[in-house]
Amino acid sequence: VQLVESGGGLVQPGGSLRLSCKASGFTFHYYVMNWFRQDPGKEREMVAGVTIDGGRKSYSESVKGRFTISRDNVRKTVYLQMNSLKVEDTAVYYCKAEGMGSNTEYWGQGTQVTVSS
Repeated sequence: VQLVESGGGLVQPGGSLRLSCKASGFTFHYYVMNWFRQDPGKEREMVAGVTIDGGRKSYSESVKGRFTISRDNVRKTVYLQMNSLKVEDTAVYYCKAEGMGSNTEYWGQGTQVTVSS
């Protein structure tokens, strides 16, 4: 089982990034997919989630209107489009897969996003 995030980097305030999380080793379309983030010294925070068919999405208040989560079940990939980035969005971003009706979950290794001028 693997979840591999990519797309992080350094961006100026107001800029955009698109994160990707490629899944392998499990039945991707049976899993709810979420993006979390964690800054050193802070708790891990869920920022966005998407249902198995992509029909419903949820966002934390801190990113609502700026971030968009989507998934491609054929490519077994979940995305996080991040626009109007702020300094406070700086964190390591992780994707998480949650099995429907089970306690199974998988985490990626994380990708660093740094927003700085």
